[in-house]
Amino acid sequence: MMQALIETRFALPGQTSFYKGKIRDVYTIDNQWMLMVVTDRISAFDVVLPKGIPYKGQVLNQIAAKFLDATADIVPNWKMATPDPMVTAGIICEPFKVEMVIRGYLCGHAWREYKKGKRSLCGVSMPEGMTENQAFPEPIITPTTKAAIGHDEDISREEILERGLLSTKDYDALEHYTKSLFEKGSNMAREKGLILVDTKYEFGKANGKIYLIDEIHTPDSSRYFYLDGYEQRLARGEPQRQLSKEFVREWLMEQGFRGQENQIPPSMPDAFIDQISDRYIELFEKITGEKFIKTPVDNLHQRIEKNCIRFLSGNIRQ
Repeated sequence: MMQALIETRFALPGQTSFYKGKIRDVYTIDNQWMLMVVTDRISAFDVVLPKGIPYKGQVLNQIAAKFLDATADIVPNWKMATPDPMVTAGIICEPFKVEMVIRGYLCGHAWREYKKGKRSLCGVSMPEGMTENQAFPEPIITPTTKAAIGHDEDISREEILERGLLSTKDYDALEHYTKSLFEKGSNMAREKGLILVDTKYEFGKANGKIYLIDEIHTPDSSRYFYLDGYEQRLARGEPQRQLSKEFVREWLMEQGFRGQENQIPPSMPDAFIDQISDRYIELFEKITGEKFIKTPVDNLHQRIEKNCIRFLSGNIRQ
């Protein structure tokens, strides 16, 4: 079994705070900058699973960096540099307390709600007579609250404004950015023979300016179908070939786990962990069109800390 990075505990020059998210360990430097370490932790149903997935952090970080660079003309983003294959450095933003989820197709959570008879999600209507994995007439935006602990919850535009989570001006800007980012991501995916099915974006503010933050168009935040054969599978009512971590959720559900209160997640067999790792690498190569170069996993913690310190010494903290 290959080594996976489950957690970090660095003491970095100028470090002023540390935050451990579900997947990312975030180090604040001089209260101005942050180093985001993308670990190999994996979550499903908003629960972090017991074992890590080798190379997952590298895959997520490098895909996110590529798409942040590719979409910087649409909206400014927080990224400054990637000091290590598993680390992104950037500016600190105050995150908005909602995540902007956009769905081009009826699947996943939306399909599960649709099957229950619901025809509205986050205040957005869904047409009658749709089938699983069918494209919506137009992509729909279904925001969620951003929970530091526990489950994110669906929320409508009206509720966001009523609760003062966003101003009307900021919400309208996020909606515009979300649609533009999804269109760009969809076009880039289609060029590589994929369909960007749904995804989420997170935004924040620094000095009164809106920035795109966190990851973008990764298999953790997005769902992809293979374009080849999509229509035929849809017509036959067959499952789509997809690149996402939905198959992890499906495996967990087969074990009776749905992230409910007091449920303990099952331990994933090593063979299944290897399969997940291969899936992440496959998506990297498919969506980027580049060969994935595995960085050595020996002494992961030491390597990343050394690269972060080198970056801080030569760039931010001169």
